Amino acid sequence: MLSRWVAFNPRLVRWKRDNIYGFLAIHLIAALAVVPWFFSWTGVVLLLAGFYVFGVLGINLCFHRLLTHRGLVCPLWLERSFAFLGVCCVQDSPPHWVAVHRKHHHHADDEHDPHSPLVSFLWAHMGWLLVRMENMKRGALIERYAKDIMRDPFYGWLERRHNWLKVALFSWIAYFIAGFAYVAFSGGALSDATQFGLSLFIWGAVLRTVVVWHITWSINSVTHVWGYRNYETLDVSRNNVLIALLSSGEGWHNNHHADPRSARHGHRRGEIDTTWMIIRLLMLLGLAKNVAQPSSVLVGKFNDASRQPASGQQ
Repeated sequence: MLSRWVAFNPRLVRWKRDNIYGFLAIHLIAALAVVPWFFSWTGVVLLLAGFYVFGVLGINLCFHRLLTHRGLVCPLWLERSFAFLGVCCVQDSPPHWVAVHRKHHHHADDEHDPHSPLVSFLWAHMGWLLVRMENMKRGALIERYAKDIMRDPFYGWLERRHNWLKVALFSWIAYFIAGFAYVAFSGGALSDATQFGLSLFIWGAVLRTVVVWHITWSINSVTHVWGYRNYETLDVSRNNVLIALLSSGEGWHNNHHADPRSARHGHRRGEIDTTWMIIRLLMLLGLAKNVAQPSSVLVGKFNDASRQPASGQQ
């Protein structure tokens, strides 16, 4: 049984204390958003804008549909720009992110899947990030699943010596510097400059990062537990309307598992895919080519009987 997976065998698993302490610290900093002194409407605007700029362009479009599945091709300057935005989401380097996701598709919901909810819901959501597993050693994982990504010198540089993390942390600090400098150079008091800078740091950077984290992690957890299925895939992936809306189209997960390379995840009328709309705009501008779309044969095999909501795991 997968519920008795080696994931909880202490001989094969070690806690990643750096991840545990880091995730805890970042969540606590994000929680400071409830303190009125750290509030600013500019921070709220940056939170909402950052969700799309970093989460949708960086993670959905670049890390997932472009780099992992090669569902489209963009000019190198644009691809790397999108990848930089993805790195600012603090979800690891592009090579590692790609390697983990490709392994997930290779072993979807079997005992080698890095984050199947058949272990537990919490494991799929974030538990797998908090342990060090023998079958997930970084170097071997990237060598097996992301050699093509490492051939690009920019992505190779991000992977080496945790440079991706340095870039992400600098991007956070830039929020504080920008806010502080704006008020200071406008003649404001030092306390006002500090308050405004911290409001941008907490709302625009840290809270935004945590929100994007949990939306991304919900694809691994929620959309393998609750939702409907257009296709009888071998895994337990599902289309979840709420997660699809929150994640700008990533929640049409059963569609995605049925045709992973397709850059369009919403297959049916009403399956809104905001990320796909952005890709269509890039196509119109001549900035996206070789865009993979759902197979006409696949779309002709919708499984209407399986559209009833599922209340639990299979």
